[in-house]
Amino acid sequence: MKHRIAAALLALVGSAGLMIAQLTPKSKAEYDAVLAVQNAATPDERIKAADSLLTKYADTQFKSWALEAAAGAAQQKGDTDTMIIYSERSLEANPKSYNAMFMLSQAWAARTKEFDLDKEEKLTRAEKYAKDGLDLVKDAPKPNPAVPDAQWEAARKDFASQGHESLGMAAMVRKKWDLAVTEYKTAIDVASTPDPATYVRLAGAYAADNKYDAAIATLDKVLAIPDVHPQVKQIATQQKAQFTAAKTKQSAAPKPAATPETPQVEIKK
Repeated sequence: MKHRIAAALLALVGSAGLMIAQLTPKSKAEYDAVLAVQNAATPDERIKAADSLLTKYADTQFKSWALEAAAGAAQQKGDTDTMIIYSERSLEANPKSYNAMFMLSQAWAARTKEFDLDKEEKLTRAEKYAKDGLDLVKDAPKPNPAVPDAQWEAARKDFASQGHESLGMAAMVRKKWDLAVTEYKTAIDVASTPDPATYVRLAGAYAADNKYDAAIATLDKVLAIPDVHPQVKQIATQQKAQFTAAKTKQSAAPKPAATPETPQVEIKK
């Protein structure tokens, strides 16, 4: 299941016109190249426009922004390898690019498996990106004063949600179910509009800890969301059936015999 592109990222890409008030293109041609990135109709067109801008204007003040836009477009396509490349380049251009940090944290958490020889290295990397991004975004200023306060606050909430979701994913690989539940619930609570996919991940964390009632109730919330993405709905439906069967099996399992209590002997002094 691919994670949705955060509304925060799209908001920042779309605010390039506003950012021009702060970052000054050196020519009309550079201005047009920046707008081409902003106005791209498809992910492939956005990546192509970002590459064109960076090739023609290697010292552009929009370098980190353009690389973030390309990374987001690659993420939208499901091309994780390309997204990592652009995100790492964005961090090279701007070490405080929390957006790149969140994309990288989620990528490394998602592609780490239980028996990977470099599991700890990748999870540590994912957790560091997430925590560093959370530290930066909580006090991050608006990209431009013209961005409405409400829009920026919603964007910051969605960025923070991504960070906590990444920490939840890392906790799942470590089999720290309680921590995963806490992080997923935080991701849902802080988001401007919670992502249904996060509820599915939360349900998986509950089920991993044999808390099937909580898992099923969480999936019911997903299935009650109007116009939920068909893929998310399908996965939620399948998991609800799976967890319901597991709950039934768990209830039918014979209970272990009670251990006789040890008689308490009073010791008289």
